[in-house]
Amino acid sequence: MQETISEPSKRLQNQIPFEQFIEQFKSILQQQFHQEEDINQLSISRGLPPTVLNEIMACNPLSVVIPSEYGGRGTKVHELLTLLSAASYESLALSLTLGINSALFLQPVAKYGQEEAKAQVFDRFLKLRNMGGLMITEPDFGSDALNMQTAFTEDEKHYHLKGTKHWAGLTGQADFWLLTARRKTAAGTLQRDIDFFICDNTQPGQKIVVEEYFENLGLYQIPYGRNILDVSIPKAQRLIPHTNGVQMMLDLLHRSRLQFPGMALGFIQRMLDEAIAHSRQRQVSGRSLFAYDQVQQRLAQLQANFTIVSAMSVKSTQMAGIENDLTLLGLEANIIKTVTTDLMQESAQSLLTLVGAAAYKLNHIAGRGIVDSRPFQIFEGSNDILYNQIGEAILKQMKISGETNLKSFTGNHPLMSLAAERIRKLTDVTINAPVQQRKTVELGRIISRIVSLNWVLELGAKGFREELISGTVALLSQEIATLMSHYSFEQNSIVLEDYQENSAWIHFA
Repeated sequence: MQETISEPSKRLQNQIPFEQFIEQFKSILQQQFHQEEDINQLSISRGLPPTVLNEIMACNPLSVVIPSEYGGRGTKVHELLTLLSAASYESLALSLTLGINSALFLQPVAKYGQEEAKAQVFDRFLKLRNMGGLMITEPDFGSDALNMQTAFTEDEKHYHLKGTKHWAGLTGQADFWLLTARRKTAAGTLQRDIDFFICDNTQPGQKIVVEEYFENLGLYQIPYGRNILDVSIPKAQRLIPHTNGVQMMLDLLHRSRLQFPGMALGFIQRMLDEAIAHSRQRQVSGRSLFAYDQVQQRLAQLQANFTIVSAMSVKSTQMAGIENDLTLLGLEANIIKTVTTDLMQESAQSLLTLVGAAAYKLNHIAGRGIVDSRPFQIFEGSNDILYNQIGEAILKQMKISGETNLKSFTGNHPLMSLAAERIRKLTDVTINAPVQQRKTVELGRIISRIVSLNWVLELGAKGFREELISGTVALLSQEIATLMSHYSFEQNSIVLEDYQENSAWIHFA
């Protein structure tokens, strides 16, 4: 890494009250996306114009995840979630860009980085507006990250990494990367544990080669691609785990998933605001869409989505600080990630339905919202996989407790006891082992909604608007009832590989 540019400023924007800081940020977004440029056109072009990005980064938004001793605002979770929400109201791609920098680079560096590396990284982020990302996924090992093949060896001063990574957000754009690799033994095998390294892409010997840029569907402003790693990393740039590398990775990923409500909240609020405005303005058969009962149902669901993610934002603020070890909070992290991302996609679909054909354009907020929010259900763990993990975790807890009745189990669970009383008639079923994987996934969805209901009730107890709470409770209860009905219905449908045999309809016409 290069020499430190200067001592980190102790009086940067960390001295500005947060309310003023976030209003300045929103003002810059308004100016750049609605006055200087048209966000609807920017969002269908690859990349974000450097002039726009420079203006946005000039207010140091990432200072919210830099410790105060290095000139930042002090890594307060509520500030980060508010920042991500403000960004996603205007641009989901911008919010994800900030989220990648925050959760997948700066927070891990702040928690696990060596002092020499931290001082230089944070200084360059604050003074030169640098960016950073994370490379875990490999072409043959996506969700199976523990079997990654990127390997490293070491000499007296450096670690040497070789491998291939793909689908890393900010490919070819980030100045810094967190690279993951497994140690290569003298026998040529790879150890099970995983190590993380800070790669300074601006320095000789640390340049990552972009072999291909992907034509990603949606999130056009973020470059993705396939990267070839053959780099030499100074030893001061290795992250130091508190226990082992696998647990460090879990802590990192769980913290990232817990911060999804920040990106989701602003996006869902935008979908809601657009839906209300359109429904009031659009006239059908002599009255506004807003007057139709089915439209009211959709708008009520959008408000419920907003309320659920608001409750999750409160929970994330309580849990996601870098001072906390999140290794064992996989259940909470997976629930927050799956539910928030499902609600993002659902909200965009609802807006598109209300607006109609005009929304089926990439440069319309609804059409763009559908393709931009869809990847959130896939990256950092496909939702089907995470729902399966939620279901497996609950089945394990039920086995340990000796409980087979879902009503009794949820009534005694700290994450669900408040909600359990509201839905006790719905959950009076026996869970008999073994459970099919498809049923485990369904159970994961049920549990995620019960926990969501619990958090909404907790939010209501804190004084959140009562009408929003009551409407959300009703809609969540209805969804849980539907999911329980699905779970109780037995079916073992399987695919027929030779399905074409005796299945041509024309023979039966």
